[in-house]
Amino acid sequence: MSTLSTRPVSLAEMLRTFGRIGLLSFGGPAAQIALMHSELVDRRKWLSEQEFLRALSLCMLLPGPEAMQLATYAGWKLRGVAGGLLGGLLFVVPGAVVIMVLALGYVQFGALPLVQAAFLGVKAAVIVVVVQALMRVSSKALQGPVAWMLAGLAFLGLFAFGVPYPLLILAAGLFGAWRARAETAQPVLAATSRPLQTIALWGTLWAAPLLLVWALDQSFLLQLGLFFSKLAVVTFGGAYAVLAYMTQTVVQDFGWITTGQMIDALGLAETTPGPLILVTEFVALLAGFAQGGIAMAILAGLLALWVTFTPCFLWIFLAGPYLDSLSARPRLAGALRAITAAVVGVILNLSVWFALHVLFGTVNTLGVMPLPDLATLDLRALLLTVLAAALLLGARAGLPLTLALTATAGLLAGMIVG
Repeated sequence: MSTLSTRPVSLAEMLRTFGRIGLLSFGGPAAQIALMHSELVDRRKWLSEQEFLRALSLCMLLPGPEAMQLATYAGWKLRGVAGGLLGGLLFVVPGAVVIMVLALGYVQFGALPLVQAAFLGVKAAVIVVVVQALMRVSSKALQGPVAWMLAGLAFLGLFAFGVPYPLLILAAGLFGAWRARAETAQPVLAATSRPLQTIALWGTLWAAPLLLVWALDQSFLLQLGLFFSKLAVVTFGGAYAVLAYMTQTVVQDFGWITTGQMIDALGLAETTPGPLILVTEFVALLAGFAQGGIAMAILAGLLALWVTFTPCFLWIFLAGPYLDSLSARPRLAGALRAITAAVVGVILNLSVWFALHVLFGTVNTLGVMPLPDLATLDLRALLLTVLAAALLLGARAGLPLTLALTATAGLLAGMIVG
């Protein structure tokens, strides 16, 4: 175990450190990764700089939330599977508990006029948050004309033609691997692991609740579990990349929640620690409540959590021992670069989609392309969005403060108008 620590790290020390990371992991992947670097590399010196960077590269190659998987890998590197479980769970559980409480409060009080007025401020802030994520990702991903082309094609494919998100990611990855075919592969280092046992164990754990709800003839829970399982496989590029796909499926195809509820879910997920993909738990809770009240909401939320994050442990425990050999494969690196470039177009599509549905009361479609009714422009939403942009992009206020101020402004506007 090649860390800078001169003695084994105890589980008690890991519990304190990863618990702190989990409780303070606000602000999205960039802030979360920076927090982990500060704690694990700079402060504790449990990982070297190179170990941390190689691990981050691996987590970016895998589907799922990269920050949560980085915490899982760091724990695994320090104390094996037990450490990996500790690191990953402590990163997820605090935010999951908060999301559960917020969602149950939302289903009880979310329809009240003043609550909706406050949520208008949150939605306005979400528009700017997604734009901020777009700026951050594009500055790193769009290196060269090919990357710009992939981003543009991805945006057009989703916005104008409704190309399925999984197909788009697959096509980008194959193109990137094909372009990298001429690069020289580095020597592949041997790794010692038990991949078949790992796949069997974690694959069984992943499938177990799905088999249970199938046996109990719970068609809604089975449909929900299968959808979020598929989402866990195609979540490249972070939660923002799959939100539009998730929204289309849960709102238009399944009819579980409304567009407004989906935007509210993202806004509340932004206020909690942990990975943004916890929005899947919120969506599942709302869908379950609509199907069968509080009990079904809790079951749906727990099932969504299970099928969203169990695969993350599978990917890390399967790929971790092969970190060096994976990082030496140019085709994988090429596929990742192409997928990352395409994700810029995906997030741009999400930005436009959110903005249209927040700023306009009516959004029609031409084929699959959204077209707003300009006469239904909501001036309050526009002013709140300008306020959020001034706070986040201009004054560089933190996300919690921005959400609090825009929600308060929305509430005051609602009280004045109401």
